[in-house]
Amino acid sequence: MAFNHLPAGVHDALAPLSVTPVTHSMPMAKNHRSDRSSTDTAPSPSPSTVLDRLASGASRASRITHTEHVPPRAGRHAVWPDRIRSEVVAAVQAAGIEHPWAHQARVAEHALDGESVVVATGTASGKSLAYLVPVLSRLLDGAEAPNGRGATTLYLAPTKALAADQCRSVKELSQPLGNAVRPAVYDGDTPVEEREWVRQYANYVLTNPDMLHRGILPSHPRWSSFLRALKYVVIDECHTYRGVFGSHVAQVLRRLRRLCARYGAEPVFLLASATAAEPSAAAGRLTGVPVTEVADDASPRGELVFALWEPPLTELHGEKGAPVRRTATAETADLLTDLVLQGVRSVAFVRSRRGAELISVIAQERLAAVTSAADATGARSLAHRVAAYRGGYLPEERRALERALHSGELLGLAATTALELGVDISGLDAVLIAGYPGTRASLWQQAGRAGRSGQGALAVLVARDDPLDTFLVHHPEALFDQPVESTVLDPDNPYVLAPHLCAAAAELPLTDEDLDLFGPACEELLPQLEAAKLLRRRAKAWHWTRRERAADLTDIRGQGGRPVQVVETGTGRLLGTVDAGAAHTTVHEGAVHLHQGRTYLVRELDLEDSVALVEQADPPYSTVARDTTAISVLETDTAVPWGDGRLCFGSVEVTNQVVSFLRRRLITGEVLGETKLDLPPRTLRTRAVWWTVTEDQLDAARINPEILGGALHAAEHASIGMLPLFATCDRWDIGGVSVPLHPDTLLPTVFVYDGHPGGAGFAERAFHTARAWLTATRQAIASCECDAGCPSCIQSPKCGNGNDPLHKRGAVRLLTELLRAAPDAPREDRVP
Repeated sequence: MAFNHLPAGVHDALAPLSVTPVTHSMPMAKNHRSDRSSTDTAPSPSPSTVLDRLASGASRASRITHTEHVPPRAGRHAVWPDRIRSEVVAAVQAAGIEHPWAHQARVAEHALDGESVVVATGTASGKSLAYLVPVLSRLLDGAEAPNGRGATTLYLAPTKALAADQCRSVKELSQPLGNAVRPAVYDGDTPVEEREWVRQYANYVLTNPDMLHRGILPSHPRWSSFLRALKYVVIDECHTYRGVFGSHVAQVLRRLRRLCARYGAEPVFLLASATAAEPSAAAGRLTGVPVTEVADDASPRGELVFALWEPPLTELHGEKGAPVRRTATAETADLLTDLVLQGVRSVAFVRSRRGAELISVIAQERLAAVTSAADATGARSLAHRVAAYRGGYLPEERRALERALHSGELLGLAATTALELGVDISGLDAVLIAGYPGTRASLWQQAGRAGRSGQGALAVLVARDDPLDTFLVHHPEALFDQPVESTVLDPDNPYVLAPHLCAAAAELPLTDEDLDLFGPACEELLPQLEAAKLLRRRAKAWHWTRRERAADLTDIRGQGGRPVQVVETGTGRLLGTVDAGAAHTTVHEGAVHLHQGRTYLVRELDLEDSVALVEQADPPYSTVARDTTAISVLETDTAVPWGDGRLCFGSVEVTNQVVSFLRRRLITGEVLGETKLDLPPRTLRTRAVWWTVTEDQLDAARINPEILGGALHAAEHASIGMLPLFATCDRWDIGGVSVPLHPDTLLPTVFVYDGHPGGAGFAERAFHTARAWLTATRQAIASCECDAGCPSCIQSPKCGNGNDPLHKRGAVRLLTELLRAAPDAPREDRVP
């Protein structure tokens, strides 16, 4: 019997980073200007005082498991390099920035020297200004060319909203430079009549990787004058390009470099990243060129008090009678209410749109109830000083919320990660984080949003009832004493590389000279593409043979396959699409589907036509799919002896079938019932890490046949929950299977695999950090206060077997014995 744990789609959890509340009021960093509004003159209470008020009362105080104090830091100024045009320096000074921070000046120096560079510093540390100043100076030089466009720059952002925000900032900063700098956004929303002007005259084009992939590169002859003059490529928030999406973007950038070379250009890459592990190495993998890093943040920072908060156990019971903690949503709503009552300007970051709406509604209701008893007018004003902010709002609605937060009209905002990238929300006193956001990088990015005018700030991480959250609030060193995660991507994934080779061949026939650019996997893939009649070898080049567009072979953000359209039954309105790989688990019949804050019930999933029919509803529950999974080993790439057992990495085939779904009550998570489903099985070829144990190891761990399945299953669940601490993934990006006797290994085996065709790099990262990863897994299980297992340690929200069987103590003994013989670092033994 196999116990399984399958991912339900790709979650591009963006993961920026910082611990730096600073004095900047704009994305481009006002290096001395206060960000406090002119009407807001009252001194803010210290973050420690605010936290003490939140924790008042015996039950509240016990919920704080750790408090970390990040000391303030003074800023270090420098001067712009002499080669920066004086007009640009004057424009920057006119914007209120007298002197750059030291890291900004260093980035400008590298850019002027023609060296690709990544600036990896904290939130609001002025990364945008660091690359904008040399770019504007070079564009000013180019404007003196006979055609008025002797230099161009391409700016890439992961979202359209960020590109639009940056365009406004560039226009504002470059206004004193007149028509020499002509920024323009080019994306799917750009009117057709404007596109030709952008191609012919704009010299600072802001777009996203999707538009570069589908729109610009396939139409490169129409962009020839722009590409011929391309001097800089700016890649903002580059740490968000990870996993399969990051691997696709890496190949899109290689296609861009190839076309630029054909037009005689060799652009310099300027990348901006949240503070990350090995930023130069990650930027090099993404771009394919050597990249210098500037990671010494010279911007000032106020004190940050960071509290870890664990909600209390309730009287409710979940699956198998396990104890259930109060939800992070309910706890965060209470804390936001208390902060607003204190007059503390706050944002609560929430993982889901529904959660953001729910927290704002709960806080509004409680504020109304608390203040109405004392003053009806106060009740109305306080309840209306809290709102939600999420994707799906109209741009004017988002801007109005941002202005209200800045002015102090809004005191509390419950926001999704739509507020993380490129949106200026400096001026906060406190940040609440409802559930660990998946990476340390994202945690620090969100925490860094608090802090104004160099004053102190408070951040509170409210733990969910989840193995990773529980582990972190009881092991603060894993957050505060560890570097942020390495960005994981694999451009050589054949499922990623193949469609980009086709797209490149359609842009210009592929020659042998191009193959080094796209990587060593080309040699094996090209004959396969030729056999599939996608490419044809003529003379010394490969040509695209089809009539359809090669760029349409892949969706760089999806999992492959035709997306399922989500259609409202009553109106026929298309609400959106769902990746084909996620459809069975997210839009099956009876599923609760969220779209732009509204709730829908799926009435029918038509797999043949790739359509899910939904109708608006307001059920008091959410749904979770259940599935069964089988896994077979295709090839073992590397294997490491762990005592008598082995740790392995290689290729696998996963066969999965969704068989039912659970209905869970909102807020409490109580299971209301299970409904059977009849959906076809699906297969996935991907990459996995797996470990085996022998009879002798089981005897040493006192694991008898009756508890073996439960021990393996519990270890699998907990290890999946802990992997995001070691790789930049979400637990929904990965899956797992545990088998008491696997037919390929002939031993008890636990598999953890990437939930993407061809792999995403997460399982490989797990293999290389296996000792630390499984040690943390063992600690997470052993330290949980429950008796037999709960959502805080070994129960999984997406278990295909209903969290049965599980054996907590057996898992601890099994992992203890496995780790006893684990080497310090994997010594990769090639398997013959």
